[in-house]
Amino acid sequence: MHTRTLGQGLDVSAVGLGCMGMSQSYGPNPGSRDDMISVLRSAVDLGVTFFDTAEVYGPYVNEELVGEALEPVRDQVVIATKFGWDIRDGKSVGLNSRPEQIRAVAEASLTRLRTDVIDLFYQHRVDPDVPIEDVAGTVRDLVAEGKVRHLGLSEASAATIRRAHSVFPVAALQSEYSLWTRDPEAEVLPVLAELGIGLVPFSPLGKGFLTGTVDQTTSFTDGDVRATIPRFSEENREANQALVAHVATLAEARGATPGQVALAWLLAQQPWIVPIPGTRRVSRIEENAASTSVALSADDLADLDTLAKRIGVHGDRYNAMHMGYVGR
Repeated sequence: MHTRTLGQGLDVSAVGLGCMGMSQSYGPNPGSRDDMISVLRSAVDLGVTFFDTAEVYGPYVNEELVGEALEPVRDQVVIATKFGWDIRDGKSVGLNSRPEQIRAVAEASLTRLRTDVIDLFYQHRVDPDVPIEDVAGTVRDLVAEGKVRHLGLSEASAATIRRAHSVFPVAALQSEYSLWTRDPEAEVLPVLAELGIGLVPFSPLGKGFLTGTVDQTTSFTDGDVRATIPRFSEENREANQALVAHVATLAEARGATPGQVALAWLLAQQPWIVPIPGTRRVSRIEENAASTSVALSADDLADLDTLAKRIGVHGDRYNAMHMGYVGR
């Protein structure tokens, strides 16, 4: 797999791995902890060098899993984690990006990840009660102390990105971006291009929908976050089938899977875009990694570029509470 560069010299595999689903959000994990460690190490063998986690995943247990799995190959990989939630009694109760909290999270994450430096430290969501200049300044100090290498933001607005970057260079923005979630295009992508900041799309496969494996008959298990997302209501899944059917038709013509076409489209948008699809299976990592070899023509890309507007996307990507956390 070839590499791409985020921000100020952070070289990563062109497709990374989002690790959240190994610990939460998609129902009971059919595999054991040892199985997930094996999956993570297999990802490295397949050329994946960029791994994404966060203290809030679990909480805490996902960082512990990633730390144990990657400790033997730590010098070969880039690990991103996040701060910004107020976690009490094992549950997130709001936001907290106060400088002292950022420092406390950094120390705890370093221990759980079994490392002496965090490669990319994201603010998970913008905290309106803490000036972004204070957040960037705190991470700048952690970089100076050798505990962090790069600053990242997640789901931040263009204005917030500019303010943070004026204090300390932002290496990457992590936001949802895919064939059916085009929110960053109007305002955020131009700012990233101007400032030399990378984009790390999470849910690049639409939480599984763009793979063609989810339809209106799919039953979500207990703990599957998609059961709470408007876009995944039975009615909206049925309406959104037209979009994924179009992708599937193109994929068949190109000898690829729908998921590979969705990732190839993202990779073709900019050389500084690095998607992080999540999975619990080695076979999916193999499939996602192979998306870097899917050749889409100019006509294919033009067709996909207008797909969401032409066919329409039904339902919000988050419930009302979580939509309130994005774009600040």
